[in-house]
Order: sequence, then structure tokens, then C-alpha cells
Amino acid sequence: MGLYGEHVLPRIIDVACGIKATDPLRQRVCDGLAGDVVEIGFGSGLNVPFYPAAVTGVAAVEPADVGWKLARARIEATSVPVRRSGLDGQSLPFEDDRFDAALSTWTLCTIPDVAAALREVRRVLKPGGTLHFVEHGLAPDEQVRRWQRRVEPLQKRLFGGCHLTRPIVDLVTAAGFTITELDVFYEDGAPKFVGAASLGTAVPR
Repeated sequence: MGLYGEHVLPRIIDVACGIKATDPLRQRVCDGLAGDVVEIGFGSGLNVPFYPAAVTGVAAVEPADVGWKLARARIEATSVPVRRSGLDGQSLPFEDDRFDAALSTWTLCTIPDVAAALREVRRVLKPGGTLHFVEHGLAPDEQVRRWQRRVEPLQKRLFGGCHLTRPIVDLVTAAGFTITELDVFYEDGAPKFVGAASLGTAVPR
């Protein structure tokens, strides 16, 4: 990944994704989590303060050592046991039917093989387990999509392969999930081309 990707980018993401405007979305997406949870793209632990009391443990999948170090204070401040348990969402080091729930927040935009990652999440969820997600991706409006296609090459170079045009809902359903709740909207205060968001829950079919 190089110096920028390994040491600078995790700090930029910690600041950019840690703005207060995202707190209500993190609260919403974490509501209903319970039991043993796998979180892909754990980052610097920005979701940790929003884990419900019903969560008994979190397996954090995060490739960036700097992100994990930045998460230390948040992990120490929670009563929920959090353990770093993997580096690659595309190949999760867990047995089948392992987790009660999965969490993904602003992560599916950067995983190189997002379809493989979602299939892995489906594999490790117990029958009846739930995927909670909030992701930015392809906008519902064509005018915004045109801007997304223009800006995406630069976005990918600056932000670790972050795509703006991934059709999140289609990707989730294609991986074998049924969407049970969904809200599609533009995030307040964000440019529409980066703020087109999908927040919801899904269960394996």
C-alpha cells in the first residue's frame, strides 16, 4: 500500500468519517445488533460507542495497523469485548454459521472484490443472522451519477480505491441476501456525489 496508504490514509479516514454528522447514522445502523458480531472494515473503531448492550462480542476485520492503533481508546472505553480477528473481508478466517450479526459501514466502496466479501459475510452468519449496513454508492439520480463517474477515478486514487458508483443494494441482494429494511437518501451536509447512501438490514436467503 505504501507510506500514504498504510500511515496517512487511515488518519484521514478517521477524521473524515468521524465527523458528528455521521453519529445519527451510526446509531441507526447499530440499533438491533445483538450477540456475537463481525464488523468488516472496522477502521479506527468509530462504531464502537454505538454498540448496543446486547452485543456480547465483536470480531473486528481491519487491514490497517494504524487504524487499529487509533481505535485503542474507543475499545478501552467500551464494555463490549472487541478483538482484531482478520485482515481481509474477502476471506474471513471463521467457520460457517459463526455470527449472530454482521456490520458494515462505509466499507463496501473500497473492498476490491465486494461480491466475494458479501458472500463471506453470508457464509459466516448463522441462519437468521442479520447484516446491518450503511454505505455510499451509486446515486438514485442520473445527474448525480454523471458527476460520480467523473470524480470516481480521482476518488479511488486519493481514498484507497473508494468507488462512488457501486450499486450497494444490487450487490447485497446478488450475494444471496434479502433486504428487510432499507432507506436510500443523501447524507446531510455532504456533496451528493459522495453522500448518496443506503442504510438497511438484510438476511441470508
